[in-house]
Amino acid sequence: MQSFFIFCSGADADLLDQCSAGERNKYAGIGATVFFTALMAFFAASYALFTVFDSYLIASAFGLVWGLLIFNLDRYIVSTLKKSDRKINEIWQATPRILLAIIIAVVISKPLELKIFEKEIDQVLLEQKNQLTLANQEQVGLLYAGDELAFAKAIQELNNEIATKEAQVEQLYSTYIAEAEGTAGTNRIGKGPVYQEKRDKHDAALAELTSLKAINAAKIADLESQLAQLQTQEAEQLAATQPVIDNFDGLMARIAALNSLPFLTSFFIFLLFLAVETSPIIAKLLAPRGEYDYKLAERENLVKSWVLQQQSQQQILMQTDRELNNRVYSDIADEDELYQYKKKTARQLMQKQADAFYEKQKRILG
Repeated sequence: MQSFFIFCSGADADLLDQCSAGERNKYAGIGATVFFTALMAFFAASYALFTVFDSYLIASAFGLVWGLLIFNLDRYIVSTLKKSDRKINEIWQATPRILLAIIIAVVISKPLELKIFEKEIDQVLLEQKNQLTLANQEQVGLLYAGDELAFAKAIQELNNEIATKEAQVEQLYSTYIAEAEGTAGTNRIGKGPVYQEKRDKHDAALAELTSLKAINAAKIADLESQLAQLQTQEAEQLAATQPVIDNFDGLMARIAALNSLPFLTSFFIFLLFLAVETSPIIAKLLAPRGEYDYKLAERENLVKSWVLQQQSQQQILMQTDRELNNRVYSDIADEDELYQYKKKTARQLMQKQADAFYEKQKRILG
């Protein structure tokens, strides 16, 4: 277990084996912090991605990749932070690493905040869904309100027409009954010519009422059928849009709902993860230079000295070789045999150039 945590810390295991047990325990503790930070990153990313993909397999796969990425970043951050005799140099080295740790802490803490405050977030989302449902019903209702009002008005006008005709028939009925009883009109009791005339008017109006009822009933049935179809379309549109509202619980919606909750509690959770994420760096900054740090510095200085020595020797070899070449070429330049050979070669080259120029000019002139 200690060897695994030392691996997580990014320290040189072979070099640590030459150090004291306390030094190995220190780096094992740093490595354990790196490991458990990556483990929390795995759980956080898996939950966050589960709210997106709604699949345990996909969420776990991507969560594992994210956890390994955080593990590698933390391990790199800790392993590249070198101890120095001056604290200001260590702080300067740690500054960009701490900034990166803050970013990682934000990314890790947010999904876990979503899980911790899941019930509160669900309550906020429920209220938002109810508001969206009411707003959606109002908007869809406005789309069909004009047509529905027109159909209702037309049906009411037809019913009013029947009611007006019924009132007229009722009035004619009262008139001829009063004529028969002698309480109005001619004031003579009995069914005389005037009674018959009023009775005929009533019967004609009654026939018109019967016909009107039949005609208007057909019209009303047609209008009610169209109104029912319109209401069916409205209900179908509401049913089609409702799933969009019901599924309004994705990652961004939950983050927005989380932001509407009290800030202080969420901020303290972020501080907790920030402390966990930066603890390996802070631990290395606060710890004095130990046996491992001195041995590592010694090894690096040896390698640096060896490289500088090799570079110096290579430069000396190149300088010596350059001087030898200059002397060799200087001695050769004074030899007459080499001069005659170069002269002969140059004469042959110039002759070939002259012959080639002559042949080219001859071809051009035809």
